[in-house]
Amino acid sequence: MKFALHFANNTFPDPQGAQRLARLAEDAGFDSIFAVEHVVWPTDYGSTYPYAPTGRLPGNPATRMPDPLIWMAYVAGVTTRLRLMTAVVILPLHNPLVLAKTVATLDYMSGGRIELGIGVGWLKEEFAALGVPFEKRGARADEYVAAMRTLWARDDASFDGAFVSFSGMSCNPKPVRGHVPIVIGGHSEAAARRAGRLGDGFFPSIGSQVDIMPLLDVVRRSAEAAGRDPASVELITGCPGALPQSGVDPRAAVEERIARGIGRVALPISAFMPDLEDSLPRFGETVIRQFAG
Repeated sequence: MKFALHFANNTFPDPQGAQRLARLAEDAGFDSIFAVEHVVWPTDYGSTYPYAPTGRLPGNPATRMPDPLIWMAYVAGVTTRLRLMTAVVILPLHNPLVLAKTVATLDYMSGGRIELGIGVGWLKEEFAALGVPFEKRGARADEYVAAMRTLWARDDASFDGAFVSFSGMSCNPKPVRGHVPIVIGGHSEAAARRAGRLGDGFFPSIGSQVDIMPLLDVVRRSAEAAGRDPASVELITGCPGALPQSGVDPRAAVEERIARGIGRVALPISAFMPDLEDSLPRFGETVIRQFAG
């Protein structure tokens, strides 16, 4: 079992806080930390945020939310083992060739420690501000994944799709392992099917208001239907019973997740606040090291 910390860049948006968090997490034995994305935050919006009962984004438009890839680049420079993942980048909002170059460069410079968590987005007003159609964003995301993987896999690459097309293009440096793992985020059946069909992992948000466990079976069935080994799709979920304030045995909660086939649990950083210097090492000693290897 691996352990991750979620909401890193909006909890610690400043360089000193980011460095503090990353080094403590790495020393405690956490596998990874996750950074979130919104390019812009509308003052007024009618879209419903699907990960909170209020339907509203936590915080306000003045909330500092650094670009996740730039934030991760900074953190990569002050750590040596910690893996870094976007959870999630809103893929349809990005030019896939530019994103492929940025992510591959970051993976190359960090020694292969990058994972690209992607989502299709929910904030219609953000899409409108960036001039990207909200409709068909799922199909656009699928095609962008294929286009990026094509550029990472070979030089003199070509791709011909409905949303992106290129011929005889090379994009270097390549990712350290020849590809960057792509983790599909979302709490819908469409996201679960996408993860089984083409993802290296599946991460239904830990704040979703639905029972995510049935979605894990959707991932497995979708993988089998696509001729893939379901075990090749890493399952990442929250684990409320492992939180310091849960009042239950965290090891039993983690064992339950392992029994369900989950390979990594993501915990909100807020659960370890404010004294990270005490809470993260203690969690590492009492929980992470019990499941090491």
